[in-house]
Amino acid sequence: MEMENVLRPVTVIGGSLVITLLAGWVLDLLLRRADARHHETPLWDQLRRCRVPFQIVLCTALLRGSYRSSRILPQHADGVGRTLTLTLIASTAWLLVRIATAIVDSGYARYASGSRDAARVRRVRTQVTLIQRVVTAVVSVVAVSAMLLTFPAMRTVGTSMLASAGVLGIVAGVAAQSSLGNLFAGLQIAFGDTVRIGDTVVVDKEWGTVEEITLTFLMVRTWDERRITMPVSYFTSKPYENWSRGGAQMTGTVFLHLDHSAPVDLMREQLAQILKETPEWDGRASGLVVTDTTPNTIEVRAMVTAKDADDVWTVRCAVRERLIAWLVANHPYALPRVTTADALRPPAPRRG
Repeated sequence: MEMENVLRPVTVIGGSLVITLLAGWVLDLLLRRADARHHETPLWDQLRRCRVPFQIVLCTALLRGSYRSSRILPQHADGVGRTLTLTLIASTAWLLVRIATAIVDSGYARYASGSRDAARVRRVRTQVTLIQRVVTAVVSVVAVSAMLLTFPAMRTVGTSMLASAGVLGIVAGVAAQSSLGNLFAGLQIAFGDTVRIGDTVVVDKEWGTVEEITLTFLMVRTWDERRITMPVSYFTSKPYENWSRGGAQMTGTVFLHLDHSAPVDLMREQLAQILKETPEWDGRASGLVVTDTTPNTIEVRAMVTAKDADDVWTVRCAVRERLIAWLVANHPYALPRVTTADALRPPAPRRG
């Protein structure tokens, strides 16, 4: 009898492990064959990441259904049952998140590979990222709630809390007003297409690229590799510049303050030569005009274009540097000068 009490649980546990390993191997084999047959979608390869949570769910479910009859730790049956139940809930949530992530990622990958519109790809990427976070958050909350309800004490507390749900709801709403505002702002950004991952923006006089968007905050990577973290509600309540909205092409300007004798016509020719030798210039437009004048100088504006914000910055710097160097080498008289002269004395007062 004692031998049977030892062999039965060992057999059940060993059998469950064997079945779990065999089922995981069969599942991985089927997914690999499906992936080999369907190269147009990465879904089947993505689903192979679900093997471990699937095996945990299967093994836990087998043990949960047989732990009493197999007399696994009979003196701690309640503890074993609750532990297996908690593990089953957590592993099921993990499996659901992995499946949802695989489906969403594969759909985005197919869309990105077949689309030539970079702006639309960034928009879909932003939406996909936030959808994944929403699904993960919902599944996690439901899983944690289900795990807490397995404890009798928590069920009693839950019943008491339902009686005062209205008051608690109002208190929670007031306390979480900022968080809820950011949550809805994140959803508004995702589906309102106001800002996307990869967009070039200017916020609080800082220029950078949107690197990450979550349900509560947005990460901007500046040109000098700093990261600025801002609440997503900022982008729904305050004005900001989005240089990628409507297309990534950019127009830039370079201002020079020169002497009135500056050779403007020759500068136009030199600008055209500089742009021909600058690969970042996209060839769409260029120009050089006098935009203002003062008693001592004139303001000359050179206009250039490029395919995105990074390239237009490079073109502007190249034009500014080479135009100044050309003026210094060939037309130094065109540089601004300060004219000095002896001050005139006021006329002497007349004597009557």
